[in-house]
Amino acid sequence: MGMPVTLAQVEEARRNIAPVILRTPLVALNADAPAAIFLKLENLQPIGSFKIRGASNVMARTPRERLARGVLTASAGNMAQGVAFCARRLGIPATIIAPDTAPATKLSAVARLGGRVILAPFAEWWRTFETRAYPGVDATFIHAFDDLDVMAGNGTIALELLEDQPGLDAAVIPWGGGGLSCGIASVLRQLAPRIRIYAAEVDTAAPLHASLAAGEPHTVDYQPSFVDGIGAKTVFPNMFEHARKLLDGSIVVSLEEAAAAMKLVAERNRAIVEGAAACAVAAALSGRAGDGKVAAIVSGGNIDLPKFAELTR
Repeated sequence: MGMPVTLAQVEEARRNIAPVILRTPLVALNADAPAAIFLKLENLQPIGSFKIRGASNVMARTPRERLARGVLTASAGNMAQGVAFCARRLGIPATIIAPDTAPATKLSAVARLGGRVILAPFAEWWRTFETRAYPGVDATFIHAFDDLDVMAGNGTIALELLEDQPGLDAAVIPWGGGGLSCGIASVLRQLAPRIRIYAAEVDTAAPLHASLAAGEPHTVDYQPSFVDGIGAKTVFPNMFEHARKLLDGSIVVSLEEAAAAMKLVAERNRAIVEGAAACAVAAALSGRAGDGKVAAIVSGGNIDLPKFAELTR
């Protein structure tokens, strides 16, 4: 099976990002469950999200003359922070195209990091992913997921998983555009092919599940919710091809299940997780990822505190 990224690329990424990222802990979920669930706490990263891994790797590998123009990305908030964080370290400008439904806490964080935010309607925002450009902005585009260097950066999570829990039986990974799932799965398939690997989606926006069922990229009715870090109307064709070769399936959870998982992690592990991360935990809790030792990738913790308080009361 051809892999989107090789182990050599992921090992290089690990060296590239070491000065920037935190090697996050893998901790047991303190709750009764159908499996022994472990939480990979990417919410503890400097920007509160795994996105710093891919952002720092792709920018480390981009020629300085291209970076000097400044960088541009499209993001609901987490990749925006990763790009803005790395741009500030390099002393270059960062422009972010964000959907007009993006949460205030993520937009405020981008501003604190010195990034310029342009809000756009969802369709216009999604088109930026496809065109890799935005009218009036002359900068080097950093793709949030459809980029091999981004996937290699994300794949470093898998190296840490296997080092911390070599007896792992399954991994559940939030599916946004697929860069996280396919990056991690590329490494696991090469080093531990017996591990079951599932994407996690929410039922208000689950294009991968629909696409896998249809055998080709499929468009779904996207409904905005507090699960803002994942979910879209469709799946990029090349990401779909990667996913159906690498993943064992997609586990779809409800908003209610995601909110309950968010509350459980806060109560039992004293960790704040955002909606996308809660979907991975909820999927593991459902039992549909199987038994044994199951890692849920807690992709981020960037959620507006008033919304978090409302969902977990």
